[in-house]
Amino acid sequence: MPSFKFNHIALSVKDVNASVDFYQNVFQFEELENTASNSKTRWLSLGEGRELHLIPRPDAVIKTNKAVHFAMATSDLTAFITHIETLGIAYSDWKDTPLKNYVRDDGIRQVYFQDPDAYWIEVNEAF
Repeated sequence: MPSFKFNHIALSVKDVNASVDFYQNVFQFEELENTASNSKTRWLSLGEGRELHLIPRPDAVIKTNKAVHFAMATSDLTAFITHIETLGIAYSDWKDTPLKNYVRDDGIRQVYFQDPDAYWIEVNEAF
């Protein structure tokens, strides 16, 4: 069996420019050249060779729930929470309690929030 590693996640977005702005403001993700095509799809680096591909689909109906999310880890969740509060981004815990972080059974704190297309993002301190 060959080995595998995570490469990228792709999201359909209504406004690719707004989504790029959001992810760059929240996470400071660096934009990468889209080497696959000359489409309007934009790529962002998640670090360590992992990428986020934002695919413009202005007419898409995007339905999400909190169980379908991707997670980023940080070494300083408190500073990150301050950052998203400064940006005016609403966040909650897993149980949807506004402005609250959640502590998992393993002691890791996490918060959840949504991007402009309502995709759920978790940020935790499992760094």
